[in-house]
Amino acid sequence: MPEPRALIVDWGGVLTGDLRVAVQRWAEIDGVDLQTYASLMRDWLGEPAGMEALLNPVHALERGEMALPDFESRLARALSERTGRPVEERGLLGRMFEHFEHAEDMSGLVRRARAAGIRTALCSNSWGNDYPRDGWDDMFDVVVISGEVGMRKPEPRIFEHTLKLVGVSAEESVFVDDLPHNIAAAVALGMIGIRHVGYETTALEIDALFGIHLSS
Repeated sequence: MPEPRALIVDWGGVLTGDLRVAVQRWAEIDGVDLQTYASLMRDWLGEPAGMEALLNPVHALERGEMALPDFESRLARALSERTGRPVEERGLLGRMFEHFEHAEDMSGLVRRARAAGIRTALCSNSWGNDYPRDGWDDMFDVVVISGEVGMRKPEPRIFEHTLKLVGVSAEESVFVDDLPHNIAAAVALGMIGIRHVGYETTALEIDALFGIHLSS
């Protein structure tokens, strides 16, 4: 089996803090019932695969098939219909994402990996493309944002696209994500998967796989 040569990481929930905490904070400030939001997301994400642009606005947004203002309008309208309370659509996702905290420990690990000669890449499903990209030149050899390439995780093609840009085989790559279905899709292609639940466990797994000490 080839030795791993590349580290590919997710953004939200890996290089940021827990997404649930950020969403909960947004819901409190915007006066949105968190359970209603969670139920809506389950309904949208549970739609059949066919006609996804019409039935699944989340997938359409992540692929760049739906404009951000259109998604915000649809989300605000759906939340209002379910709660009977108005939800401000303008800037909705910006308000949600402003509560995301940067995971400095994981970012530092990725930088150390790159400095050690490991190829590094970001592979992220985007809800709009407003990422804080300062410092990315030092972190990543390759950046793949779903809305910019028209494909999303867990579709095999986005992993294949990322691997091609990085210049490694699936077996030579380690993929870190917080969602089990994304990990499963990557592993099915032959990639080595790490489900991120916290810095300590992820860092130790990366150390062991690459055979060098990157954890702080």
